[in-house]
Amino acid sequence: MRGRLSAVELTERTYLPEGAAIGEVYEFLEARKATTGSGVGSGYLLVGADTHEQVELPENLYRILLQVVEALKHGMAVAIAPLAQTLTTQQAADLLGISRPTLIRLLNAGRLPYERVGTHRRLRLRDVLRYREERRAEQYRFLDETAVPLDEEENPAEVIRSLRETRHRLAAERRRNV
Repeated sequence: MRGRLSAVELTERTYLPEGAAIGEVYEFLEARKATTGSGVGSGYLLVGADTHEQVELPENLYRILLQVVEALKHGMAVAIAPLAQTLTTQQAADLLGISRPTLIRLLNAGRLPYERVGTHRRLRLRDVLRYREERRAEQYRFLDETAVPLDEEENPAEVIRSLRETRHRLAAERRRNV
């Protein structure tokens, strides 16, 4: 087993969909998913050249493999970006897709926990990912609340007014939570 990874191995890399083997792996995983229901379970082995070299693939690695293979099969590129378990405020902001000043406001409001390292703030990756999922769920809830079934007999001006009121109410609610 190798020791430490080199700096080159720890940098972000992007993989392009190349080779027919992707289709074979994709079909294998799809067939397995069809027979087991979810596709997740024991029995996936990573096998070496020697028949006795094998290790069971943990569920989280299986899910990563499935996502990568599915994306490549559909012609998409895949980027792998190793992240430390603690992030700088800029790294956290980039991960959340927000500006660093917006992240600082969230930290100051107590929306995300952080630790001080000297004069710098550090955030745990787990906390940032949890916040991102909570934020996505909130965004989907807002989208659901602003969805309006269109009735051909309904006055378009009334629908627009209703949507505008809902948007203003949700925006006010969101500002209170920040």
